[in-house]
Amino acid sequence: MRSYQVWFVILPAFVFTLQSNYAQYKKADWDKRNTWMNVSDLFELAKIELGGAVADVGCHEGYLTIHMAQKVGDLGKVYAVDVRQDRLDKLDKYLEEHKIQNVKTILGDYDNPKLPKNTLDAVVVMDTYHEMEDYKDILDRIKESLKPGGKILILEKLKRHMIDKPRDEQIEAHTLSLHYVKKELQQAGFLITKEIDDFGQWKNDPDKTMWILVGKRNQ
Repeated sequence: MRSYQVWFVILPAFVFTLQSNYAQYKKADWDKRNTWMNVSDLFELAKIELGGAVADVGCHEGYLTIHMAQKVGDLGKVYAVDVRQDRLDKLDKYLEEHKIQNVKTILGDYDNPKLPKNTLDAVVVMDTYHEMEDYKDILDRIKESLKPGGKILILEKLKRHMIDKPRDEQIEAHTLSLHYVKKELQQAGFLITKEIDDFGQWKNDPDKTMWILVGKRNQ
């Protein structure tokens, strides 16, 4: 599996007073993302709430993680997973500088995000699933980490010119169709509770349509 990559959105300006050398993204880039991604709807779909225990699988340098940390509050917990230590080091530095104490970073394996078992209310995998060669093992691990009734939310983008292409061709193009992932979630034992085939355009690019699947652990 290639490295987890997740990108996410928006917090109030006082949270993201970033130094220009902090990360790959500058505050202006994150502000721009606010114009095309609906974070509040994502959190609603995943049932991420105050006091919850959640995970950002493929946290990159903490874009989604920081949003989750604000949403769940001091009584909640966020597990931020990536397979690259350099990304986690940057996130740890940010967490320390901003005194954010409800986040635990985890260096995952390519087939195992190393999440605590039977603990989480929700796991989000955003623009990352197509990178996961060992997706079957990862889905099994995520299912084990969720409480009964816990949610997994997968968001990917489908490039228009790759529609109806075989799965292996799609992932080589860093894209993936909803129908492949839906089948894989079901095979892993998740109950599909929400399916959105058009969640807007990734980076306002008409060639890249975002889709969402939400699955639930029943037992």
